[in-house]
Amino acid sequence: MEPPDFEAKNFTVEPASSAYPLCEEWRDGSEGSVFQLANIFFFLGFMGGSGFYGLLYLFTLLTLGFLCSTVWAWSEPCTTDPFLWSLALSGVCLGQALHVAYRLRSVVLDKDFQELYNCMFKKLGVSLTHFGKIVASSDGEVHTIEKDHCFAIEGKTVIDKLSVLLSGRIRVTINGEFLHYIYPFQFLDSPEWDSLRPSEEGVFQVTLSADNPCRYVAWRRKKLYLLFAKHRYIAKIFALVVRNDIAEKLYSLNDKAFDRAGHRYDLRLPSYCHIPGPN
Repeated sequence: MEPPDFEAKNFTVEPASSAYPLCEEWRDGSEGSVFQLANIFFFLGFMGGSGFYGLLYLFTLLTLGFLCSTVWAWSEPCTTDPFLWSLALSGVCLGQALHVAYRLRSVVLDKDFQELYNCMFKKLGVSLTHFGKIVASSDGEVHTIEKDHCFAIEGKTVIDKLSVLLSGRIRVTINGEFLHYIYPFQFLDSPEWDSLRPSEEGVFQVTLSADNPCRYVAWRRKKLYLLFAKHRYIAKIFALVVRNDIAEKLYSLNDKAFDRAGHRYDLRLPSYCHIPGPN
């Protein structure tokens, strides 16, 4: 009996070569300058802020970054997929940048509304898009009042709008007695507006007359409430600025409220008085 041939029956399986060879050692040098520039653009782009200008900054730098990645992938062998993805993403970011630039260019404000935005809404973080909707609800019109003419007469003028003074000065009186002045970028009728519900109607309890030629912008109640129903954010902004305006008017009245003994009333605490007033 012949001994078995173990060499012929050797079933040792040779390891199959991997389609993706492992990295046996790191490269001695770094990638090219185009690759580094692409990542610098990505780093700077993701540091952009919010709003239209922030989006324009972001997508512009992302477009440059993906273009640099496309150039790098084209120069490297066996990088078809990175090249195609970088090219596609650069096109998408470029389209987004052009879209944001178009929307930013479409919001063009007149000088009066630009001043109104800078003085009242910009400091609250209201974007130009939202402010454009606010301007559109007023039909973009600026109204005028001649000197000594009345904006509202107590007991007669219906409360049907909300108005902001742009220039001039308005005198507020009740029964012929002076209360206070209204200055530019203050509401003309904020107490009347806040005192009524959307379904209620009312008339002015004070008279508002122009001390000099005045200009103002007004929003009709129905249009403004429709805007509030569509955009809750704008409704919250108006609630904030209107109530802040009312508070400022109350403080201005507080300096003029005296009792018979010459003590000044604090309108926030009607039961108390303090600080003797002038004779």
